[in-house]
Amino acid sequence: MSFPLSAPTGPPSRQRLLLELFAPRETLRLPLRLPGLLLRRSTTTFTMLMVPGLGATDASLLPLRTYLRQLGHDARPINFGRITDDVEGQYLRVADAVVATAKEIGGPVVLIGWSIGGVLVREAARDHPSLVSRVFTFGTPVVGGPAYSQVARRYNQATIDAISSRVDERAQIPLLVPQTLMWSRLDGIVDPAACFDRVSKEVEHVEVGSTHFGMGLDPDVWTAIAARL
Repeated sequence: MSFPLSAPTGPPSRQRLLLELFAPRETLRLPLRLPGLLLRRSTTTFTMLMVPGLGATDASLLPLRTYLRQLGHDARPINFGRITDDVEGQYLRVADAVVATAKEIGGPVVLIGWSIGGVLVREAARDHPSLVSRVFTFGTPVVGGPAYSQVARRYNQATIDAISSRVDERAQIPLLVPQTLMWSRLDGIVDPAACFDRVSKEVEHVEVGSTHFGMGLDPDVWTAIAARL
């Protein structure tokens, strides 16, 4: 499989971080595309859990969640409050939520994650493939943990190396469920090249047109998800 970008090299530059100031433009793009988006209908409905990004709450995904409900899906917030950088602790909670929800509905769930939320849902799908029917992520660092994101500036190199090693170790466990991973060249938070899964077989990568902080309102993201449900 060929990829449009080379391997990631580090966090986006501070100059590219300035692109995030344009995130509000998504509030202008979305209304223009909304009539067409609302015409979509799904013949099959899904139950899904949606996990926001670092420092965010479920409110950040409310517009997308509302849209998916409009299409007939049972789109649910993860209900964790604000997402922290305690990845292992948050992961265990996501995994528990997946198990509980799948048991409740008697079948697999769809998982949607934004940024670090995508890391959490991918790991839950990795460990519970029979309980997950599909994974969607956007702006998610698939490789390197925080090494290729602005979050890297919070840690020393030894910590970055330790986390990256753990991520590489987890990647040895195949992720067996279908994945749609969305990425953007305008992302000023996560190196776009870090959003590619170069290991899994059942994975597709979709380029979208927003900044990192604008992805929750990006009509490209909404279209990509709706078209695959």
